[in-house]
Amino acid sequence: MTPGFLRVFGFRTAKARAALDVMMRVHPEEPHWYLAAIGSDPTVRGQGFGQVLMRSRLDRCDAEHCPAYLESTKPENVPYYQRFGFRVTREIALPDAGPPLWAMWREPR
Repeated sequence: MTPGFLRVFGFRTAKARAALDVMMRVHPEEPHWYLAAIGSDPTVRGQGFGQVLMRSRLDRCDAEHCPAYLESTKPENVPYYQRFGFRVTREIALPDAGPPLWAMWREPR
């Protein structure tokens, strides 16, 4: 593990590594865009910035005829991503009582 990984996760490093291992095992193998981290600052949430950011990435996916993949640990975000055309492909149980994780896939339009 890298020193940066240890700095970020500290005593939770083993749990984080176990979660990443599970995520890597179920990650799609076919070519796709991986939207690993999309979000906005809490002070501007609800103003459409996240939607603009997501739309810009999906427009590029569509232009390249490339699917998109993401995971969400928040059940309230699943319908948000579904509005962009994502569908849940599986619910993943993370080890050590980690949060549920929804894997989501979107075909290009």
